[in-house]
Amino acid sequence: MDRDRECAEYVSARLPALHRAAYLLCGDAHRADDIVAGTVMELYRHWHRVRAADNVDAYVHRSLVRRFSQERRLRWARVLLTDRLPDRAAARPDSGVEDRQALRDALARLTTAQRTVLVLRYFCDLPVAEVAHILRCSEGNVKSHSSRGLAALREILGTGVAVEEADR
Repeated sequence: MDRDRECAEYVSARLPALHRAAYLLCGDAHRADDIVAGTVMELYRHWHRVRAADNVDAYVHRSLVRRFSQERRLRWARVLLTDRLPDRAAARPDSGVEDRQALRDALARLTTAQRTVLVLRYFCDLPVAEVAHILRCSEGNVKSHSSRGLAALREILGTGVAVEEADR
């Protein structure tokens, strides 16, 4: 029972951050729920391996990114239950909703690699070395995707939304 409690405490503490990362990767709250649920199930199933890892958070983020990638490949299996999509809700003025939506739309236009790196670096606030470890690539690769992704965001967003590059 100690294993169950330990895993539950870890997941409870990090669930909002995992959901936010998944949402920023896929751009859909329901898909993000599915990605996080799959990641948490895998985490529970392999908790003995996870807690033995040098960096548990890196292990979990790698699982989340892998689950997102698998979900993208299997996307063809989705079923459309209606022939009409709902209208978008109107944004409230002065609430920053427009800026957040513009950023989400801009992230969706990036390559998967750029979006993944930017989400892990700037929204999950992970250093370059940890992102490289999670994605199993070089730090130079992470920096390159960060630079190109931020440049693409700046071009897509223009001057309407501020995107700052942190020196990490």
